[in-house]
Amino acid sequence: MKKILFLFIILCSLSVVAQVKFSAVTEKNSYALNENIQISFEMNVDADNFILPKIDGFKVDGPFLMMQNYNINGRRGFLKTYKYFLTPKKQGDFVIKEAQIEYGGKVFKTAQVKIKITKAIPVPKNQNQYNPNPYDPFDDPFFNQDQQPRQARNNFGEGVFLIAEVSNKNPYVNEPIRVVYKIYFDPRAQIGNISNVKKPKYNGFWSQFFDFNRPAVEAIYNGKTYGMSILGSSVLYPLESGKKPIEAFSFEAEVEYPTSQRDMIGNPIYANAIRKLSSGTQYINVKPLPTVGKPDDFSGAVGSFDFNVTPSKTTLKSGESLKLNVSVSGNGNLKLFSLPKPKVPSALEMYDPEHNENIDTQLSGMTGSISDDYTIVPQYKGKYPIKPLQFSYFDLNSKTYKTITSPQIMVDVLDGPDFATAPKINVANGKDASIVNKPFATIKLKTNFLEIKKDTFLGSGLFYSLLFLPFLLIPVIVFIRKKKEANDADVVGNRIKNSSKLVKKYLSEAKKQQGNKEPFYIALEKAMHNFLKAKLNIETFDMSKEKITEILLSRNANSETVNEFINLTKNCEIARFAPATSVTIQQDFDNAVEIISSLEKQI
Repeated sequence: MKKILFLFIILCSLSVVAQVKFSAVTEKNSYALNENIQISFEMNVDADNFILPKIDGFKVDGPFLMMQNYNINGRRGFLKTYKYFLTPKKQGDFVIKEAQIEYGGKVFKTAQVKIKITKAIPVPKNQNQYNPNPYDPFDDPFFNQDQQPRQARNNFGEGVFLIAEVSNKNPYVNEPIRVVYKIYFDPRAQIGNISNVKKPKYNGFWSQFFDFNRPAVEAIYNGKTYGMSILGSSVLYPLESGKKPIEAFSFEAEVEYPTSQRDMIGNPIYANAIRKLSSGTQYINVKPLPTVGKPDDFSGAVGSFDFNVTPSKTTLKSGESLKLNVSVSGNGNLKLFSLPKPKVPSALEMYDPEHNENIDTQLSGMTGSISDDYTIVPQYKGKYPIKPLQFSYFDLNSKTYKTITSPQIMVDVLDGPDFATAPKINVANGKDASIVNKPFATIKLKTNFLEIKKDTFLGSGLFYSLLFLPFLLIPVIVFIRKKKEANDADVVGNRIKNSSKLVKKYLSEAKKQQGNKEPFYIALEKAMHNFLKAKLNIETFDMSKEKITEILLSRNANSETVNEFINLTKNCEIARFAPATSVTIQQDFDNAVEIISSLEKQI
């Protein structure tokens, strides 16, 4: 029984080995020095650990991996091909040694391939001659087809393969690179029913993928004519240095291709095959940015940029504010670095910035601008400098760091309280610097004695104070209660107070909603209505524009200011249903604050 089982295992292993076919194929054995050579390593199983031998005397492009499940006249099979293109460097006789794969725990090798390279030959003027019996790139390795000599074709390239063209495989950190995915195919083949598309993942890169839907065109690849179509492309920004993989772009497609067989009238018979196409994994060696000359304030900007710091105004009155715009424009990694933050004196109150981006990402990289808008409100009268800002970036053209410095900005506040200088504090010990520390003190010679016995609580002054305190608080409580009742009875006064609070509340809400148009104008309109309630003591249903104008003018309000108030009210109603930019919203908010402040002083 054991002998039979052992014999069965041997026969099974021999049958598996007998089914594996692995060969190295070239179109011919002799080439001219100016001809391109195509060598294919073909196997009829999905083997692992393919090892390409060292190929001396040639420039090697590849591999281009192709896999297919095909059906020719009812015969099914599988074919996996590693295809390379060789460019001869010199004349002579060359031997391409064995390639190697592993399958079923065994190692399989190809036979050696001998290639002779002769002197260059003239290129024929007419390369568009059609070969009536072309080599079938999808021949059947299973059923022992007749092995016909594989003749080189002067016009058409063979097979179908997918490649990834990388613009730069050795970039700096944050330098843009392009990856274009192209499919090349025999012009007579038809490709359709694409499925199982797997787009690559770009770990360690900022990326944007562009889908293309363009018709195929004729293209020359390695000296041969193919049909070519661009399937997609990506722009990548490497985020860190080192060797980084770009995963393969792959999909399955149904390919209809001509075979070497002919029908009754001599036309080629076409066959269908399901092909799995892959661009293969690419590796990018990312260089770190140089440390020589690197500024201390460098935040990672790489490209070519302009830097500007622009104030909306430099002369202010009490209660006014200015906007400080810090912007960078140009070409580079605009989304991958931060802008410098301005430093202002303590007499100027600076709020968190509003960040804006206007970036167009194309295959060549990012272009456009980014900016931070700071709102600055002065607290005291005087002149205050805003120190120059520095922006540093790495210039890819000159391969050096560059720094742009903005000019100093002087803010002149015309009125308001004077800036009070705080007392100087000794930073070392947190005490007033005017205090003189005495390192030594004299020894006290006089002793003060304290009585150990303590007075009892009962009958003490604290006892009687706590006893009569509740009776003393009764008149105070009665007075506070009557005062509260009087305030509650004052309905008009309370309404005015509530309206004044609502003005501040809705102005604050409008400031927060500057990025959202409709909530902003609703809050701004409510703030203006509550201002009228507080100052004119009128209700919302009485707020016709004519009556508001009449009452404001009767309160000695300036007619120009009244017209601005009425126009701003109309703008709020219209802007809620019309387009509005961030600049318009900011202008309306500043106008509302200024108009309300002016009316409050006038009436």
